[in-house]
Order: sequence, then C-alpha cells, then structure tokens
Amino acid sequence: MEALSRLVPLALFIVPCLAEFNWTQSEGKSSCRATVGGTSQSDAHRALILQLNPNEDCTWTLEKPENKSIRIIFSHFQLDPSGGCKNENIKVFDGNSTKGSLLGKVCSKHDYVPVFESSSDTLTVQIVTDSVRMQRTVFIFYYYFSPGTSIPYCGGYLDASEGSFTSPNYPNPHPALAYCVWHIQVEKGYKIKLHFKDIFIEVDEYCRFDFIAVYDGSSTTSGLLGQVCGYVKPTFESSSDSLTVVLSTDYANSYRGFTASYTSVYAGNVNTTSLTCSSDKMRVIISKSYLGLLKYSENNLQLNDPTCRPKILNVVEFSIPLDGCGTVKKVEDHSITYTNIITLIPSSASEVITRQKHLQIVLKCEMERNSTVEMMYITEDDIIQNQNVLGKYNTSMALFESNSFEKPLLESPYYVDLNQTLFVQVSVHTSDPDLVVFLDTCIASPTSDFASPTYDLIKSGCSRDETCEVYPFSGHYGRFQFNAFKFLRNLGSVYLQCKILICDSSDHQSRCNQGCVSRRKRDISSYKWKADSVIGPIRLKRDQSASGNSGFQYQIHGEETQNQPFNSLQLFLFMALALNVVIVATITARHFVKQRTDYKYQKLENMN
Repeated sequence: MEALSRLVPLALFIVPCLAEFNWTQSEGKSSCRATVGGTSQSDAHRALILQLNPNEDCTWTLEKPENKSIRIIFSHFQLDPSGGCKNENIKVFDGNSTKGSLLGKVCSKHDYVPVFESSSDTLTVQIVTDSVRMQRTVFIFYYYFSPGTSIPYCGGYLDASEGSFTSPNYPNPHPALAYCVWHIQVEKGYKIKLHFKDIFIEVDEYCRFDFIAVYDGSSTTSGLLGQVCGYVKPTFESSSDSLTVVLSTDYANSYRGFTASYTSVYAGNVNTTSLTCSSDKMRVIISKSYLGLLKYSENNLQLNDPTCRPKILNVVEFSIPLDGCGTVKKVEDHSITYTNIITLIPSSASEVITRQKHLQIVLKCEMERNSTVEMMYITEDDIIQNQNVLGKYNTSMALFESNSFEKPLLESPYYVDLNQTLFVQVSVHTSDPDLVVFLDTCIASPTSDFASPTYDLIKSGCSRDETCEVYPFSGHYGRFQFNAFKFLRNLGSVYLQCKILICDSSDHQSRCNQGCVSRRKRDISSYKWKADSVIGPIRLKRDQSASGNSGFQYQIHGEETQNQPFNSLQLFLFMALALNVVIVATITARHFVKQRTDYKYQKLENMN
C-alpha cells in the first residue's frame, strides 16, 4: 500500500509533466524539446517515470534560478539489452544544452546506479533509443542542493581493518534528500566482508525512492554488488581490498535507516604460515587452523617485544616494523638482514611439564640487489620448515621546483627551458632510520629504453657534467641538480635513470662512505642492496629555439663524439638512392608515351 500511495501522485504528475515537456507523436517517433524549471518549494525535487518508444530522440533542460546545483539519479532503468551504448543511451550534460561538458552516459550494460551532479544551476538530458520494439522504462529523480553543505555523519573514509557505521541519525529517521558515500579501504591482500545488522528504509520492488547501493571497488562506478531497500539484513563480500557504500533518499517516508559492520578477510590460502618483506616491515600470516592442530591459540603468540600484538581476523597477522618490536638488524658482508622471532608459549597451567610442542618461528629478511629476499624457518621439536620468496625495494625519483626539495613537480612530461636548473631527488621508502642513499650512476637518454646515445651526469659517485652538483647524504634521499640540455639531431625528450646503493650509515667501510671514485669504477657486484629509478620525459618548451647550443656533447657506448660530415658509406648510399630514382622515372615516362601512341580517334555516330 505504501508503494501504491507513492505511485498514485507520481502517476498523476506524469501527465502534466509530459504536457509541459511538449512530447509529440509523429509517424512512430517522439520528439521532446522543453525546459523544466520553477521557483516554488514543490519544484525543488521531482520524480519521473518515462515510458519510451523506439526511435526516440528527446532533449530537455533542468534549470533553477537560484545559485544551486542539480543532482539527478537514475535509480531504475530498463533499456534495450541487445543495443549498444552508441545506438541507445541517455546522456547528461553540464549546462543548458548538449554543447556542455558530458557528465556521463546511461546504458543498459551499466551495472551501477548512475548519479550526476551539475556544476551550476542548469543540466541537460538527452535520450536516444534504437528501433527495437520493447518495453523501456526509466525512473528519474532529481533535486536541487547547495554545494558545500553536508549532512553530519553522511559518508566518509574507513581505513581500519574492521569497523562499523550507520546512516545519519540512526536509529531515528534518516534525513530527506541525502546522498551519503562511504569508502572502505583495508590492507592489500585482504577482502572486505560487509554485514548490515539492520536496514529499514522505504519499501519498493525496484528500490527506486530510497536505496542502499554496494559497489565492489573504490568508486560508485565499480561493479554493483547489490541495491537494497525495505527491511532486510544482507551480507556482501568484495573481491579486492576496497568497497563503496551509498545511501540515497528522496523527500518522503523517512525511517530509521541502517547500521552495518565490516571486517577484513585474508584473501590468500595459508595452510601454515607465510612471510613477506617490504622496505619498512615484515608481514607474517599464520593460519588459525594450523595453530589449532598444535593446540595453540592466537593468545599464545609473542614477538621479541611482547607488547607488539597481532591482528586477529580470519588469520593471525603480525605487521612488524624493521626498526621496532624487537627486530634485530645485522650488517655483514655487504648485506643487511632483519630478524625477529615469534614464540608460542604453552598454555599449560604447570610450570614444570608440558605436553604441547615447543614452537618458534624465526623471521629473517635479507636485502638483495634491487629486491628483498625473505627467509623464514620454523623450529618445531627439531623439525625445520623453510620458505623463500622475493620482494623489491620501494624506491622513487622525482623532480622538484627548488633546492629545498619541498614541492615535487607532478606534471608528465615536464617542460623546461634550455639551461634551466633541475632538482632531482631519489628516495627509498623504509622505516629503518639508519639507511642512507648513495647515487652511484645517473645517465640521460632521449629514449625510455636508454639505448645509445646516452649522457653521463654521475658516474661512480662522481659528477661528470660541469653543471651537475651532488648533495651530501640526506637520510633516505639522494639529491643532485643539473642544468637542462637537449640531445643533438632534434631528439626532444630526455629521460633520467639513476642506479643507487643503500647502505647502513654505521658501516664506515661501505661503498656509500667512499664517495666519488674517480680513478676506476669500484666493483659493486657484491653489494646486495641496490636499485634503479627512472623519470621522464623532460622536454624543452615549444617556444625555445631548435638550434640553440646546449654546450654539451653526448656519448655513444661511453666514447665521446661530435657531429661529423657524411662518411664514405653514407655518400655511397645517397648516390645509389639517387640512381634508383632516375631509373624509375625513365621507365615511367616511356610507359606513358607508349600508352599515348596506342590511342586512336573514333568517329562519333550521327545523333540525328
């Protein structure tokens, strides 16, 4: 009865609305051109049910004289499922005509609830249908709102491993004309399980008036997991580490809304344990069933530092910083290792005997080359289990606008003036405060694959360019500056590649502390912690002269060279090409003359 009571005035509204739109019927086609507007309170929101014919082509504009924006929601639509977006669609434009910016398109293949907002007080909708004869229905709800105003507790960002949230005012009636979006983000490697403990919003078969939409991803255009309303208690599970929840309400029939909770679910299959290492932490996953077989619980687990506790979800997870929780760092033979131990303490009440196995999980991360190598072994009453996996250092390189290195330049490509000073920073992202970055080699190339020609800026820690200045050690950053140049032969882009070494600042015998080695390049093959970073392209501004002299020479295979005139091989190839052109031209001319001599005149028939 509630849905029927809503539809009766809505149906009554459709008739004058269609008359106002000036919909006309002509030879099976419908055409509508109109402006929908108003200044009364009743005009602040409207709902339309459109029954569309084949071969429709109609456009109308929504406008409001006040300084307000328009939100339009297509909460239910049925279009030709066999037709593509090109032949049958609903387009929404920002402004008072179809010449405005396209905000989006509604098609039958879309698996989300389309919602669009204007940037001003006008918005244009265009509907085009194909020739297929079928029932087409579109439900449209739109209203005007003031940008910048918000409803308390309406949406937000949730990034904890588990949590809960409710509709505004819960358990009191939710506000009218609300559009709330919650973005849920958990750690990589986990999925999200969302459970609605209580939902009570307006009932409708298609959830057109008030609804909750759940999306499998980080936006409202991700795949729609479900659109619900009424009195239900559904559960949803994402396929990745992000989920989006939307609450949309109209102007009538407000109820208590909803309350929901979510938790993280580890997405991998772990029979016993697993370890991964990154630049700033160790991550250990322990299966609950594995602990159960050993007659242990998660409460029996303890790190070197017992105050660091695991996260208990469908698995047990330790997130161990490389500089905390009792982690021990060791620098030896040009390698850096981080070690920690998980001990399983028996839960037996007796302090003299136990019938439980003694278990220790020894965690070890070793930095190797441009990766991290993870090693873990478990001692279980003389039983040793080994696991090895690979990871990578998290390094990056960026340009900055000044030598304060505070504001990175995010444009790509980055346009510069010839001889402009460029400030470059290479970073390693790690929680270990004792690591430093050493710039071993930095080269420039006109191509991203760094094939020849290349130009050395830094080599073996030494500046090879007269404008290049390498900054002293600065923790996790390697910094230098140089003046912009261009490669000869009109190659417009420049890419930078830096090979860096990462050392422990306390190791005074490390390559990092040796600095510039000018006589010969030191062997760094035994250094296990090194990485490459690339940035580019950097391009000269278009208004710069193409013939400017940069004052630099470029290198080919490490040897210096200069522009030279044609050599003998180039001259021979040029002469051969010219001879081929002459031969082809001669043959073509003779063939054309022959064709002209074969033509004969033919007397025309008498037309009388």
